[in-house]
Amino acid sequence: MTVYRYSAETSDVIKKKVRVFAILVVVSFLCLWMRIWYLQILKWQYLTGLSENNRVRMVTLPANRGIIKDRKGETLVSIRPAFNLYLTPEDAGDLTSSLDKLSHKIFFDREKLKKKMAGSKSFKEVLIKGDISRKEVAFVEENNMSLPGIHIKAEPLRNYVFNSLASHTLGYLGEISKTSLERHKDPSYKQGDFVGKNGLENIYESVLKGEKGYKEVEVDVSGRELKALRKFPPQSGANLLLTLDVRVQQELEKAMKGTVDQNMNGSVVVMKVQTGEVIAMASNPSFDPNKFASGISPENWNALVGDEWHPLQNRSIHGQYPPGSTYKIVTALAGLEEGVIKPGTSILCPGHFKLGRGHYRCWKKSGHGSMNLHDALVQSCDVYFYTIGHRLGIDTIAKYAKRFGLGSSTRLGLSQEKRGLVPTTQWKLLNKKEPWLLGETISASIGQGFNLVTPMQQVSMIAAVANGGMLLKPYLVKRIEEPEGQIREEFFPNIVGYLGADPEHLEQIRRALRDVVNGNRGTAKKSRLKNIIVSGKTGTAQVVRMKSNEELEKGEAIPVKYRDHAWFVAFAPYDKPEIAVAIIIEHGGHGGATAAPIAKKIFKKYFELYPPARS
Repeated sequence: MTVYRYSAETSDVIKKKVRVFAILVVVSFLCLWMRIWYLQILKWQYLTGLSENNRVRMVTLPANRGIIKDRKGETLVSIRPAFNLYLTPEDAGDLTSSLDKLSHKIFFDREKLKKKMAGSKSFKEVLIKGDISRKEVAFVEENNMSLPGIHIKAEPLRNYVFNSLASHTLGYLGEISKTSLERHKDPSYKQGDFVGKNGLENIYESVLKGEKGYKEVEVDVSGRELKALRKFPPQSGANLLLTLDVRVQQELEKAMKGTVDQNMNGSVVVMKVQTGEVIAMASNPSFDPNKFASGISPENWNALVGDEWHPLQNRSIHGQYPPGSTYKIVTALAGLEEGVIKPGTSILCPGHFKLGRGHYRCWKKSGHGSMNLHDALVQSCDVYFYTIGHRLGIDTIAKYAKRFGLGSSTRLGLSQEKRGLVPTTQWKLLNKKEPWLLGETISASIGQGFNLVTPMQQVSMIAAVANGGMLLKPYLVKRIEEPEGQIREEFFPNIVGYLGADPEHLEQIRRALRDVVNGNRGTAKKSRLKNIIVSGKTGTAQVVRMKSNEELEKGEAIPVKYRDHAWFVAFAPYDKPEIAVAIIIEHGGHGGATAAPIAKKIFKKYFELYPPARS
């Protein structure tokens, strides 16, 4: 049997160990107490806040976007309820599993969602898909326990009542980009918000968007709302009352549809000649802005941007075309004002104009014979205007073109409006590094060469002829109204310039334009009306040089993309003008054959709605 003996030395060792252990225990308790004191005393407010935030959340309440109406109060753009699908990553748990399950029944862009999540905080909700179907809503609600962090919100959705009608004017919405979000000074914008991207939706974004509301809600561990604690209601955006008349807009867009065998791409603008109010404006082909309202699919977007006819382009203000023979109005007024011709001045048209060794042909190869100004405008004789242009010089022609507002923005108010081009000797020297050639003046005098105009500029030009020489600023919005109906701001006619022309000279041109439509030899007979006297000017704008067309084999049809553009500018009634129109049909050939019939339909519809005052 083994016997252990404890010496005094052994006892001291044990005592030391016990003391060390006791010290360690005391230190541990002290540390624990200090930690408790730190959490309970020093950090209690912070920790209480965290706990409360896990239980209480601030939820954004979207504002109703303002309504857009036509001049008679007909709603063009409204809002409708929609169900949008959101994700709050913090509440999602096994996110991959939830999204896998969701994707079996609901299609959404997973890569796009990942990008959104990467640029957002985990407790912020991210839009998965907008405007989901009732079937999709039912699936999410039935499986809400197995889809933590995924929830549905009923929110207002933009609704374009007439689908593609006036789409380029109204514009469309799109999700705000990260760049735009950083650029916007308004803190009310957040990722996932939809903002005006184009047209009036873009220009009047600050007016239409309204002010978001908020509510405090109590949520469970999965982020699902249990009850509302406090609510701050949203404020609806203001409404726009436009100058457009939806009935005229429908008529002109119907007229622009064309047929399967007839290309009718182009633009039509209708404007009141005494005020500048735009009654209708269309660009064809168009698009349906409803496809953008909840986020356009990649397939639809690629189809739009990849279309060779560019349906997103607003041809009314972005399309720049040679004015063709409509420009003869400018050359005629310049010739009368500068005294190089008088109304009765006779010029022989043998079918061509000779300049040095060159021959500039008239559209009528056999020639028109002896012409005065009236007959030259009615029959659109090129040689007559070649002669006037030769006498005037390019800089003098340009002076009068600019008085008509050509070469400058009309200041309609839509973004990125093109200025067109009025060439001068100085312009060519600066931009082409070449001197101006006399032959270029000959082409410019009938609206060819470097000349470029937009349909909006063209309607402003013909309106100035109709109203006695006033150049008006075209406008689309009559007033801005509060949601309750009070007028916030109202817009009125704005004269931006005068032609400063002799009234008799303008009257000489108006008489000729009357006979362009109503005379026996006029080029716009297809725009005649029985009880309304229409006045106008046709034009044919060359896309390629005539020589290129001649190189085609005899009897071979000219490919569509090489065919001339068809112009028609007009006003009515002749004696008391009310409205003006400008029509361009791309690759439509002669203006009298293609564009003039459209004008007839528009005038007929307008005067059915607004019968002219009888003397």
